[in-house]
Parts: sequence; structure tokens; C-alpha cells
Amino acid sequence: MLKIRLKRMGAKKNPSYRIIVINSTTKREGRPVQELGHYNPKTKVMKLDKVSALEWVKKGAQPTETVAYLIKNCNDDGTLNYVKKETVKLSKKAQAKAAAEAEAKAAAEAPAEEATTEV
Repeated sequence: MLKIRLKRMGAKKNPSYRIIVINSTTKREGRPVQELGHYNPKTKVMKLDKVSALEWVKKGAQPTETVAYLIKNCNDDGTLNYVKKETVKLSKKAQAKAAAEAEAKAAAEAPAEEATTEV
């Protein structure tokens, strides 16, 4: 069975990957059937032959979860369509503080709403 998966390249703690078609029983660093492109997760740089990748999928090659994500989010020219998340992750302390401020704001607005409904 053929797989479309990543082949690790690059230095220690600085990975880059080649996207390859390979037999599923072959080791990760083994000789591929075909190389489809490359991907650097640190810089989000990717170059992929999307047409060939989709042809291999039609022939029955199974992409791994990561490669399926890369193929799905690939532009027609083979570059990654990376959208940086706009939400900022807050620590538990900051989340509690924000929740307390929201409750205080809601409590301050509640008596003002009651006063307008009584009139």
C-alpha cells in the first residue's frame, strides 16, 4: 500500500520535510517512489506539486493526517495558504481577571436597565 507522508530532513531541532510517495512498509528515511515537494514548519514555507498529489490519491495512495491537511490548504501554485490565528491565548490568571471584569460590567449595566424599565 502506498502512503503520502513526510520524510524528515534538516538539522537537530530544525526540521524540514519532504512530501513523498512511499510504500507503507518502508522506513521513514527510505527511498521514495516520488517526491512531491517540501515543507518547513518553522517558516511555513511549502512547495507542493498538488496535481501529482491528487493523482496519487486517485490511484489509491493514502495521505497521512498532516499531509492531507497540507494538500487541503495548498494554493494552486503549490504554496501553503497559512492563516495565522487572531485569538490570543491567555493564561488562567488572565482569563479569570477578564471574566471578573465582564461580570462587573454586566452587574453595573443590570441596575441601569431596571431603572429604565420601571419608568
